[in-house]
Amino acid sequence: MRKLLTYFVVGALLSGCQTADDALISSSTPVAVTGPAASAIAGDMASRLAEQIGPASGTTTIKMEKDTSEFATALDAALKGWGYTVVTDGKIAKDVKPIELSYSIEGFDGQVLARLSTSSIALGRAYTPTAAGAVPASSLSIMQRN
Repeated sequence: MRKLLTYFVVGALLSGCQTADDALISSSTPVAVTGPAASAIAGDMASRLAEQIGPASGTTTIKMEKDTSEFATALDAALKGWGYTVVTDGKIAKDVKPIELSYSIEGFDGQVLARLSTSSIALGRAYTPTAAGAVPASSLSIMQRN
């Protein structure tokens, strides 16, 4: 009986030492979202971000990294449309505390995953690009950070 118990304990300990399977490889890749799809995704994500961080009060500044992609340009325009001041050159007055915004766009199985992140919240949503723009393919994912 004691030997049987020892075999179970050793087996349980060794089962935690398995290596990862090489078949679990991520196939998401950065993708260039252009034209109407970039505008549609940026507009939707900007509106969802505004819902979470509150309306622009005229002094709300969002800091983004400088990027010349169509999605970055569309996101900049969409945020400005919501009344936010968007800074991409890093030149911010000393008395202004900006909201630092990072974003990513990745392709996966014919869809596009868009993510926006600040220090307090992260938003994500999948979209299906169409000839006229893009339509949401998933619900909005919201992660609040403390």
